[in-house]
Amino acid sequence: MRKKRILFTFPLVLLFLFIGTLTAYAEGSGNVDGGGGSINHGTQTNNWPGSSYQGVRVTVVDAQSGAVIGNPVDFSNKNMSALSGQIYHFGAVSKIQYRNGAALTLHVSEYVCYKPTNTMPLVISSNNSKASIAAIKRYFCSEGAAAMVAGIMGIDTAELTDGSCKLLIEPVIYLKYNNLYFAMTTTEAGLYNRMVGGDLGAHFPSVVMKNLALALFLEKADMGFMAWDGSKTTARTTEEMISILGIGIISYKGAPSADVAYDETYRTDTDVITAVTLSTANEINSGGPATVTFSIGGRDYRVTGIVIPKNGSQLVWVKWHTPAQPQEVTIRISTDRGNLSNTEIRANVADLSENPPPDPQADDRYDGFQIPSVPQGQNVTSRTWGVWSCRWHANWVWKPKWEWEDHWEWERNLQFVETGHEAGCPADCVENHGYWQDKGKWVNHGRWVDHGEYEDQGWYDYTWTSYSASLTAFMQIKPDDRNPTASVGSMKSGYGINMTASVRISSNAPSSHITEAQTCIAYFPEFYYTEYWRLLERMESGYSSTFTFRVNEYSTYGGRTHFTPVWFPDGSYTVYGEVIDAWTPAGMMRVCVSDTLAIRDNLFSDWHIRPVN
Repeated sequence: MRKKRILFTFPLVLLFLFIGTLTAYAEGSGNVDGGGGSINHGTQTNNWPGSSYQGVRVTVVDAQSGAVIGNPVDFSNKNMSALSGQIYHFGAVSKIQYRNGAALTLHVSEYVCYKPTNTMPLVISSNNSKASIAAIKRYFCSEGAAAMVAGIMGIDTAELTDGSCKLLIEPVIYLKYNNLYFAMTTTEAGLYNRMVGGDLGAHFPSVVMKNLALALFLEKADMGFMAWDGSKTTARTTEEMISILGIGIISYKGAPSADVAYDETYRTDTDVITAVTLSTANEINSGGPATVTFSIGGRDYRVTGIVIPKNGSQLVWVKWHTPAQPQEVTIRISTDRGNLSNTEIRANVADLSENPPPDPQADDRYDGFQIPSVPQGQNVTSRTWGVWSCRWHANWVWKPKWEWEDHWEWERNLQFVETGHEAGCPADCVENHGYWQDKGKWVNHGRWVDHGEYEDQGWYDYTWTSYSASLTAFMQIKPDDRNPTASVGSMKSGYGINMTASVRISSNAPSSHITEAQTCIAYFPEFYYTEYWRLLERMESGYSSTFTFRVNEYSTYGGRTHFTPVWFPDGSYTVYGEVIDAWTPAGMMRVCVSDTLAIRDNLFSDWHIRPVN
């Protein structure tokens, strides 16, 4: 919360509560960025009265054709109706209409501007107040903003957010030029500056040509408008203001079909473990182990060397890192042996960092608020799983092979015939001028002989190795160090609190089997433990880790704090937290934690008013 000076210096820390729940189907995607910087001081006749003198022009367009649906509508936190009839403006014309040929026409008739029920974030930066693109996206991508626009334009919110429409948002500035009040968008300021020969830019080189010009622009080309990749801190040209700058676009994904059901939900940019069960009727051994392949995001992860006994089963898993952007991921699994419990897993990768509490405002109140009960979340503090291994058990058995072995001797009576070729003696019997004459006889000798050998008739012995993991966590909240009147366990409403969650994982498994606890979320009673939350930052990695609040963008001192609402009644202020994303093959572990401070009185009782010296 920014500091305000009211005859003294005192930190005023208040929260703004949106009424109405943000639902997933109506949330938009913001194609918007911004810049700017310090501004020069004006003169009595040419000046910007202050950062509150600004607003936003919203135009509904057809997402496909870009055709404008209805008339653009201006919104401002400041009641600009008080200047109606005194303020010069150019009508309710959008940037897309000017691009399509609409003429710049000056009016002094009634200026129509709506004050939103829920305060809008700053869009145009000043010396003392820096606009937050994150806050702008959160506001205009919400169902609350969609319902506000739809209500004024007479459109059903569901129709506006079903994906067929887009919102164009343009910054509107209210300034005094030549002693006359003007309302103008970035595009209109560029067109008018061209009309007056650059005189408007000469009087407002920072306010108009830099801060208004760079208040909003596209991150990527859309609806025929270019993305801006130039400087975000220096004055821009008139032509850049007319053609490129001063626009943001909100797109809606539309309502998901009723039959959408995800097998798993993961968080963005997180280590996760996806597992399936492999079973078999026949043993799978190391002589022919199984391979399971996980196909994720165009990459194959192969798990090899899997062995399972007959009629057995085992979890098979892969550890992988989710994308940085929210999306749907389809995981396909295949195996060369056995049967899988799943061959396809449909996963939703969600971003939890997009819904922190809105900017605290000084006039927040919530009449009729009652302190809600603390949620009773589901704890899964331990998981068990195991892995099969096998080893050959040798069993040597003699396999006989009996054979009869005959021992024959040829007894020969030989007579060498020297006379050469005798009658009846074949020519091939003659050798060395003679031949052999057979006068022998057969004599039979033999026995049975075992020509067998040892044969290994062994088998595979299977061993089950069991693994387990457990998760413990402890949360502590305390008053922020800059709280001047807090005591141990007690504080006044309206001040900030700090939070620390200490987490520990114990396991006998290898690191490839588990992940660290990676996510801690805090929910608050002023939002009934729904609607808004804070995603904590992990300060220490490893199996023993700590989480604290991220730096609060609305904290004057950049503190890691959460501001309690000044209207919170006396009683218990309990923060509820969930530690998740501690993954194992058997599933995710999670633990719910909470801690309480006592609220006594509020910060207004610390105010002291004295005369200005």
